[in-house]
Amino acid sequence: MVKIAFNTPTAVQKEEARQDVEALLSRTVRTQILTGKELRVATQEKEGSSGRCMLTLLGLSFILAGLIVGGACIYKYFMPKSTIYRGEMCFFDSEDPANSLRGGEPNFLPVTEEADIREDDNIAIIDVPVPSFSDSDPAAIIHDFEKGMTAYLDLLLGNCYLMPLNTSIVMPPKNLVELFGKLASGRYLPQTYVVREDLVAVEEIRDVSNLGIFIYQLCNNRKSFRLRRRDLLLGFNKRAIDKCWKIRHFPNEFIVETKICQE
Repeated sequence: MVKIAFNTPTAVQKEEARQDVEALLSRTVRTQILTGKELRVATQEKEGSSGRCMLTLLGLSFILAGLIVGGACIYKYFMPKSTIYRGEMCFFDSEDPANSLRGGEPNFLPVTEEADIREDDNIAIIDVPVPSFSDSDPAAIIHDFEKGMTAYLDLLLGNCYLMPLNTSIVMPPKNLVELFGKLASGRYLPQTYVVREDLVAVEEIRDVSNLGIFIYQLCNNRKSFRLRRRDLLLGFNKRAIDKCWKIRHFPNEFIVETKICQE
């Protein structure tokens, strides 16, 4: 009789098999861990790269917008946008004693102006130089139709005087351009009459920043005063007036003599 025998694994063989299984499992786990880390690193690198691209594009957009806005501001406020007009009118001063005694031809006094008229900004900037034959002061005048204000800068005193724009006297910028065009071409006889306005400085203005960029540039860091018409001041004491001066200009087809008085 033949006996078939099966060899039973010894304890040493079992231990070796167990170690082989553990080694295989350890390698598998390490491989999975490394693969997961690589995936996370790759994902983070991809997200970081996308974030940097977005930040770069956003920064470039801000820079481009700043360049556009800055260029527009430079063009608006520093580039010449209007023509400087020059003109002269003459008027007969009936209150001048020399004219009342003169028996011959009337003596017409000249008034000369330079005007920077900006129709797009709805503003007129007038320069009245030192007069040659009259007692008026040189001045810079701004008629701001957007703000509804007129500012006088007396160049001898260095003070600013502000009042509401009188549209019944001051022509709009478009009409002023036409007037200076007539004066330049000689198609308009520049001999006219004078209209007088009597104004009083009633109070000092501490802050001119809300009166528009043009008046701010003219009057900033200067003493500024609000003007009122003398005939509108109730109980006004004429004896309280200390000094007065005149500015002659032509905001229309006639001369305006602006008399400003201050205590």
